[in-house]
Amino acid sequence: MHRDFQPCAYIMASARHGTLYTGVTSHLIQRVVQHREGTFDGFTKRYGVKGLVWFELSGTMELAIAREKQLKNWQRRWKIELIEAANPEWRDLAEELGLPPLGG
Repeated sequence: MHRDFQPCAYIMASARHGTLYTGVTSHLIQRVVQHREGTFDGFTKRYGVKGLVWFELSGTMELAIAREKQLKNWQRRWKIELIEAANPEWRDLAEELGLPPLGG
């Protein structure tokens, strides 16, 4: 398996309690960069969803996809509670993964 392969589900936010986006990827840092740069037209580009506020690594893509589907069916309040349980300040976790601060 490629060393950068890290299946995970993740949640991005436009701001604290702002617009949320739930996704899945096999390369989190690369995907966050794509969101930040607006590489693809769509929801996250349209609503300025650029901050990584929660993620969960999985052993396989199948498990990560299942978790993403589960989260997409959750109420917004439950997603906010999940984020705040691990990240009460809504920090951009991408910085802890080595990316520069947003706008920096």
